[in-house]
Amino acid sequence: MFSRLVFGLGLLSATALVHPALAADARALQIFVSKDKQSLVVYDGAEVVATSKVSTGKSGHTTPSGIFSVIEKQKYHESNLYSAAPMPFMQRLTWSGIALHESNSVPRYPASHGCVRMPAAFAKQLYKMTEISVPVVITDAELVPAPIEHPTLFSPHAPVSAPLLSDAELRPAIGQEPVQVAMNEASIPRLQTQPIVEPDNDQPVRMLITRRTQREAIIDIQSYLSELGFYTGNADGYLGPATVQAINDFKAQHPLPPGSGTSLVSDNLIKAVYEAAGKGEPPNGVIMVRQGFNPVFEAPVTIDNPSLALGTHFFTAHSVNYADGSAEWLGVTLAQNLSRQAMKRLGIGSQESSIISGTPITNALSRINIPEETRQRIDAMLTPGSTLTITDTGVGPETGKGTDFITLTRN
Repeated sequence: MFSRLVFGLGLLSATALVHPALAADARALQIFVSKDKQSLVVYDGAEVVATSKVSTGKSGHTTPSGIFSVIEKQKYHESNLYSAAPMPFMQRLTWSGIALHESNSVPRYPASHGCVRMPAAFAKQLYKMTEISVPVVITDAELVPAPIEHPTLFSPHAPVSAPLLSDAELRPAIGQEPVQVAMNEASIPRLQTQPIVEPDNDQPVRMLITRRTQREAIIDIQSYLSELGFYTGNADGYLGPATVQAINDFKAQHPLPPGSGTSLVSDNLIKAVYEAAGKGEPPNGVIMVRQGFNPVFEAPVTIDNPSLALGTHFFTAHSVNYADGSAEWLGVTLAQNLSRQAMKRLGIGSQESSIISGTPITNALSRINIPEETRQRIDAMLTPGSTLTITDTGVGPETGKGTDFITLTRN
């Protein structure tokens, strides 16, 4: 993990080694692919480590744009989709077939079937540099990570002295086995300050902050209707017959105000269930946490001015100092293209996320409120290379078993 990385010479033209000695910690590396420049850049923090020309997907097979990570590495691989085509030094980004790999045809214009082709010498050396889970950001236009400081970003903190997890389950669509959900409830014991220590698990933490979907709302409704005695099933996020009956029984005892609409799970129903359970205002956002490709927990957050888009932003903790409790973060903003239907579904009236003040990236951070108990739990897990994605679009369809969070900005 911490061995000194050495990047060999003898690379092809249009490929450059910028610094002969790289970062001692491979977790801090990031890979950025620009489709308009047909280039790949490896960063150690804000410092360029290496660059290369690439060839991305041609018309009809366009390489998706978004936030990925390396989920599998093979020195030799053959395509399952295209006549067993060789893909040496393959670094997989999605289980649906997108990868970085060596090719003897890298014309510096889109020519692949969706993968990112690299010159042979560079592909081999990049394979030596990276580890599983290294972030890979693919964009239409070139992006450069820049240092950012903001109080919403995490920093190392003491481990919690009391469990933060409730009996609710993580929604099944994201993970493999059910995991517990962090809740901000008055019944949770207050956390005790402990000396700051390096986490036992040194794998980077992956975090996603997004808008809550109806699935999370149904999980809450099921959990709280169970507490109130209306529901005896599992909090699985599905509107099965038992959940529908519990909702109707609740509405019979707690009539909703006129104009609540015909939707079974309306905003008024959610507010009424929260009020009856003594939970305050329903949250409109969620933070999900993964580590080592496995779901760890999720917790509610609040997004201010929800009718404005948050945008899509990606942050990496380049270094974490456990001695003074600080962390250095870098961030980029990706182009986010929401359809009119998506905006309506998400309750977004404007995609101009910078209307309030500041830049879009700082504005998005300033609008997110994370409960202190949740923040302290994440602070205690923070390691170099940990990442945070903020997006309006939810959990990407490529996210699943054996992946970090995958966010698609253009499919």
